[in-house]
Amino acid sequence: MEAYLLVKWLHIVSSTVLFGFGAGTAWYLWNAHLTGDAALIAKVGRMVVKADWIFTGTSGVVQPASGLVLIKLAGYSLIEPWLLATYVLYVIAFACWVPVVWLQIKAQRLAQQAAESGTVLGADYRRAMRQWFVLGWPAFIGLTTVFWLMVAKPALW
Repeated sequence: MEAYLLVKWLHIVSSTVLFGFGAGTAWYLWNAHLTGDAALIAKVGRMVVKADWIFTGTSGVVQPASGLVLIKLAGYSLIEPWLLATYVLYVIAFACWVPVVWLQIKAQRLAQQAAESGTVLGADYRRAMRQWFVLGWPAFIGLTTVFWLMVAKPALW
């Protein structure tokens, strides 16, 4: 029982870090973007990219690892319907996160270039941020649904 509680604690903490940093960094980057200030966007973008790699990336690895251990320790089947739905949603969130990080790096670099040259943010920057914004929603909705599935463990079919 002690191993189960330790792994469950790790799973809960890492899910909190994953979701919290994901939502937090998105909030800060989006609000920097809304200012239109290339220097501010570049500075916030650097911090966001770093935080995503350190915190979101690390917890994104801990989540499935600790989840698999919990499944085994709790005696669930790997093919419980609520778990299958969780796997799909997690893969969708991950598939959105990977290009989001790349888009953050691109937007940050474009903002840095605009700040250094004293030019306005161009179409490439706006396109990157539009794509970043659109990809964030499936990840956000997917992870909030995963939270619900983990708590409710519904009989889906």
